[in-house]
Amino acid sequence: MSVILGCLATAAILPSALASSSHLAALALQNVLDKASPIFGSYINRAPGRAEWMKAYPDDTPLVHLNIPGTHDSATWNYDQATQRSLKGITDLNQVTVPVPETFRCQDLPFIDMLDMGIRAFDLRYSFDPTNTTLVFYHGPALLSETSTVDDVLFGFYQWLDDHPSETIFLSFQHESSTAKYTSNNAELQLNLYNILVSPEARHYFLQKKDQLGALGEARGKIILLRRFDLDQLDSSYTEDLPGLHFSPSLWTDNSPDISLVYNSKKNMTAFIEDYYQPLTPTGSSAVENIKWKFNATKRHLLKATTGLEDSLFWTFASGTNTANTPPDWPRIIATGNGSDLTPEGGVNHQLVSFFEAF
Repeated sequence: MSVILGCLATAAILPSALASSSHLAALALQNVLDKASPIFGSYINRAPGRAEWMKAYPDDTPLVHLNIPGTHDSATWNYDQATQRSLKGITDLNQVTVPVPETFRCQDLPFIDMLDMGIRAFDLRYSFDPTNTTLVFYHGPALLSETSTVDDVLFGFYQWLDDHPSETIFLSFQHESSTAKYTSNNAELQLNLYNILVSPEARHYFLQKKDQLGALGEARGKIILLRRFDLDQLDSSYTEDLPGLHFSPSLWTDNSPDISLVYNSKKNMTAFIEDYYQPLTPTGSSAVENIKWKFNATKRHLLKATTGLEDSLFWTFASGTNTANTPPDWPRIIATGNGSDLTPEGGVNHQLVSFFEAF
């Protein structure tokens, strides 16, 4: 027997092969973007406009000095009766009762439109799909899409940043715990999320800076991770390996207008947060009262940011709901009113516009 060990000869790469490879890569990316479209929307690279508003600010602008517009429960834009009905066969596997779609829907536009309109912060709620296979998006027990995985949607953000390298995006990730009867934020789920956030693609697009916000220049073309989750079922080295700012859910006070969380103890950096999502009005309160309570909490928090704390991080939620009311005040009503004389000043959105214009 003769064993001959040698080196591989390197074949010349012909132009046609390069073209084929490029074509396949484009097809693969398009396939991922198509799967992401129920959440991200159909990808279109439009004219810049507001999509590049950060260009107007110099590179040395501290990120904490910018007002970053964002959306709460960002992935709910496509959740209506038709969506709920089409997903019922698979959501039945979760063995939970899913209320009417109006309970969960907080947005009207897909991510691609939000980005092009200037939105830069996204509130993302994830958990395992009903087969415990992939991470997908939920709002409470409402499965928002079975086909759009967290990984797929991230590629939409990556592509958008390639097309708009002057911009930076903030992504808040939070585990949704009420998705299924037997759901668990276990080690398998946490490892799945970890692997997504440390993939080669994520390492490239997520700003690899930890526990602090720097200047806009270093963040251009990058994503800043806001970690509203713990990896407490994994070794501590997994948490240490992740970039971004950590806001442990164990320290996030539920339904509070005034939360303070230290995200960098060495430098004593604190985030001030308003997350008063359900006004604690008396039973039977009108929509006007619920809107007023939510608007006042939001306004107070915004004013607090102007009182000698300009170098601090403020995180303000302008959204709210009161589904216990009769009739219920859905998120849409708190945001925009109910379209009748019963909410003459509109919702929180309208009143915030007047507040900013007069400030």
